[in-house]
Amino acid sequence: MEPNNQNTALLVMDVQEATVKMLTDSKPLTNSINTAIQTARSNNIPVIYVVIGFRKGYPEASPENKMFSTLKTSGRDFDNEEATRVHSSVAPQTSDLIVTKKRVSAFTGSDLEVVLRSKGIKHIVLSGIATSGVVLSTLREASDKDYRITVLADCCADMDEEVHRVLTTKIFPRQADVIKAVDWKV
Repeated sequence: MEPNNQNTALLVMDVQEATVKMLTDSKPLTNSINTAIQTARSNNIPVIYVVIGFRKGYPEASPENKMFSTLKTSGRDFDNEEATRVHSSVAPQTSDLIVTKKRVSAFTGSDLEVVLRSKGIKHIVLSGIATSGVVLSTLREASDKDYRITVLADCCADMDEEVHRVLTTKIFPRQADVIKAVDWKV
C-alpha cells in the first residue's frame, strides 16, 4: 500500500558543487533528479536536501576515521560555503529544507531524524551522490529505523558504474523499492 503524500519526503543527498564535479557527465543524473523534484513538488511532498559540511579545518574529522581524516589533506573543500552549496542545476527553493551532516549517512551528525519525525515522515525517497556512500549508508540506517524506503536508481550516481549497478539491482531491493524517477507515482 502506497503511503499518502503527507508522510513521504524526497531526500536529495550530497548533490553539491564539489560532488557533482567528480562525475564525468552529470547531466543525466541532474535531469533525473529534477524529474523527481518536480514530482515531489507537484504532489506537495517535501524536498529535503542533505549536504555534507564541516567547520574550517575539519575539527569533526577524527584521525581514526579513514575516510574523513584524509579530507584535511586532500584539497577537497567541504569546509567552505561554496563547496557545500547544492548544485545550481537542482537548486532548492526557499520552502525546501537543507540538512547538514558530518558523516556518510544522512542521519549521522545531522538533525534529519528530528525533521522527519516532526513532519510525520514514514516513507523516504532517496537520491544522491554516491550510491556506495550516502545512499547505501542512509538506506541501511533508515531501514534499521523502520522507514519505508524507495531508491530512485537513475537519481543516484557512483564513481564506479559496476558498484552502482550491483547496489541498485541486487543489494538495495532487499530493503527498498528501487525504481526510476519517471516511474515514481504518488
